[in-house]
Amino acid sequence: MAPRRLKLVTILVGVLLAGVGLLTWTQPWFGVVVESPQSGQLDLTAAGDVAGSPVSALSLAALALVGALTIAGRVFRVVLGLLQVALGASIAVTAGTALSDPVRASGSVVTDATGVDGQDSLRALVSSTSATPWPWLALVVGVLAALLGVAIVVTSGAWPQAGRKYTATRLVPADPASDPSATWDSLSVGDDPTDPDEPAAPIDDAGPRPGPGDRPSR
Repeated sequence: MAPRRLKLVTILVGVLLAGVGLLTWTQPWFGVVVESPQSGQLDLTAAGDVAGSPVSALSLAALALVGALTIAGRVFRVVLGLLQVALGASIAVTAGTALSDPVRASGSVVTDATGVDGQDSLRALVSSTSATPWPWLALVVGVLAALLGVAIVVTSGAWPQAGRKYTATRLVPADPASDPSATWDSLSVGDDPTDPDEPAAPIDDAGPRPGPGDRPSR
């Protein structure tokens, strides 16, 4: 694959994964059935912002990382690639932890509905839990994001170098003969700027200007 295409594909994949990670955070992750002595049976839903709250910040960080990749040099790309591995692994661990213990992940939802707190008390109230596809998708996104980070580290040397935004500029003294203000000042002291044999008189802005009687002889 051409270097420019490789860079473009990597950045697009990073944006896509970060966007899907944010999407999973907004969706329902678990359905929880609670047997409450006061209210009877309750069907509750724990969304990703509760069951997997770190996914939002991790996805936003991954999105910012992709933006930094567009202008990063070779060494900095390796550092960002390693950071991408850490972010992807963190998303996967967050989703995997929630899937391994839905009651703990949904604990705040159950507490808000029943007023009961404490893991043992919550487990006694919850009769069943069911997971939606969204936490599984978050888990897949995390794994793919970590693999993308590995790919960035491995292929960073093949990416094209970022061009300079500004070109170097060299300052040179201006030619007094081409300066309209210098020509006007020459006329004011009696010089003829159209005479090729007569150079324009130098103008010293720091001192007094010579009068018409001070015109140099030819």
